[in-house]
Amino acid sequence: MRPVVFASVLLSSMVAPGFADSFEQRISPCLDCHGDKGQSETPGVPSLGGQPVNFLLIQIYMFREKLRQVEPMTAAAQGLSDEELRRFSAFISKLPPPTPQPDPLDAARMEHGHVLAQRHRCGFCHRPDFSGREQMPRLASQREDYLVKTMREWKNNARRGYDASMAEVMYPIKDDEIADLAYYFAHLR
Repeated sequence: MRPVVFASVLLSSMVAPGFADSFEQRISPCLDCHGDKGQSETPGVPSLGGQPVNFLLIQIYMFREKLRQVEPMTAAAQGLSDEELRRFSAFISKLPPPTPQPDPLDAARMEHGHVLAQRHRCGFCHRPDFSGREQMPRLASQREDYLVKTMREWKNNARRGYDASMAEVMYPIKDDEIADLAYYFAHLR
């Protein structure tokens, strides 16, 4: 609970970023992996464009505090000041949202993914258009491989957040359903 409280304090004190000369150099490695236009082209690496600023801030904070251990993110976040966390989050949140994968749609999988998203009430937290809000990430047009990986990690308890809600949501979802949910979200605009 302490990390959530601290992240909330950081959020409440956010100021408009006034980038130092070195900011571009510091953000460059982030954009190399996550995409300079907000859309990752790197397998297994999420697109960050259009993500809610609060979600980004909390995630970077969790990496810095080693509450999430994913290399190279955990290493990259070490030594970032609170102000840098706010600057990075604000900058990245303003990148354009990713666009859906260009491959032809499988209508049956899209329909099954839609039904699953409705059944499991994914739109309740992530918004009906899956654009994310507050500390809930954007799912629409996210990389399909990343979504599959992340949902499986929530299901098998390999990924932890500051609360257990996603693990609870993922528990009853079968592996083939994870694949169709990821397919559906990845192809939404």
